[in-house]
Amino acid sequence: MYKKLSIVVLALSLGVVSAFAQAPQTRTAVSGQKYKIKGFIQVKENDNTFIVRDSVGVDTKVVIQPNASIKNNAFFGGDKYPVTALVRSLPIEIEGVGDGSGAVSVTKVRFEKSDLRTAQAFDARVAPAEDRLSAAEQNAERISGQIDELMAISNAAKGGAKAAQETADAAVAGVNATNKRITDMDDFVVQSTATVNFKVNSAVLSPDAKASLDQVAAAALSLKGYAIEVTGYASAEGSTKANKALSQRRETAVKEYLIETHNVPLRRFTQSYAFGELNAVADNSTKEGREQNRRVEVKVLVSRGLNQNVEVKQVTDDK
Repeated sequence: MYKKLSIVVLALSLGVVSAFAQAPQTRTAVSGQKYKIKGFIQVKENDNTFIVRDSVGVDTKVVIQPNASIKNNAFFGGDKYPVTALVRSLPIEIEGVGDGSGAVSVTKVRFEKSDLRTAQAFDARVAPAEDRLSAAEQNAERISGQIDELMAISNAAKGGAKAAQETADAAVAGVNATNKRITDMDDFVVQSTATVNFKVNSAVLSPDAKASLDQVAAAALSLKGYAIEVTGYASAEGSTKANKALSQRRETAVKEYLIETHNVPLRRFTQSYAFGELNAVADNSTKEGREQNRRVEVKVLVSRGLNQNVEVKQVTDDK
């Protein structure tokens, strides 16, 4: 009499949002040819080797030379950075020549400082989660191997070809879902936005501003792997230096309200920034325009990978 066999496939409770429409192309650099590429870091292979994907989806392997100039864009020179400061998802512009192996030997790297702060904050949160997912993927592969063994026993015992096939399909689906989850880990998107406005020369939150921030906190705290970006602004009234300091106080007031009123953890905030009277959204020559420019913008960002739902599928035979 055959014993009852019950085969359960376990997968991570993580899911799928959207896949790329097509696989990226790979550029093979010509030896000695000069290249100037603008894109973002897709993969960091080691401390000085990266895969950069440009705006049309072409991947290029780049090797940063020890004497390369690595700086942020600035009016007066910019700050120098070590190659270890470069992280995944950072938008960069590189210059170099083909090195004969199909890669580009890079001697110049430029980027925006605000982009670097955001990319580094995201990488600090994503890397530990990725490590856990790698371990989960290995466990899923181990389970898949165990399923293959159980499938063979089941087939030999009762010829259950149909049940064995369903089990194998479930195992493959679990592993594929885990792989897709890892691919989406460093893909961050804006989930929601809010703008709060201030009175002239004031960094005090109005009741309407607090109500708007209450909604932001409620939405963020319901998500996994979220980050909050806060940027302060001012109208063009007064001196540039004073407006810079005023936008800083406004940005700080918003963060303190979210932290003190809603207990939003400090680690959930990206590197905030005060722009002063820069990046105006309306005409500063009009009263209405100045009212719109006295603002703080709040963005809630989430990782696609950390907000997925993978189906857990179970297959059990009749005996």
